[in-house]
Amino acid sequence: MAETLGPDELGAALGERATLLQFSSAFCAPCRATRRTLGEVAGMVDGVVHVELDAEAHLDLVRRLNVVRTPTVLVLDGAGRVVRRAAGAPRKADVIAALGTAIP
Repeated sequence: MAETLGPDELGAALGERATLLQFSSAFCAPCRATRRTLGEVAGMVDGVVHVELDAEAHLDLVRRLNVVRTPTVLVLDGAGRVVRRAAGAPRKADVIAALGTAIP
């Protein structure tokens, strides 16, 4: 069964259609590139938001979701279900393709 996350756990509202959830750490250069990429995609697609969480500040969630490196990106559908995940800095085209699995 897919993990489901809500605004209480993320500290932010879910996107109406999808949420790009990024786990980052303070001195992670690929995290900065990922922040730019996900922000651009969220700005291009209506109803999609980008939420970035500091992995160290959210250890319970990191453990629960088995996040082992940063950046890790989870794609949540409109209901907050995790539908895709990837570690490392994604390419914009891959993020857009992953959103296709989250947005009906």
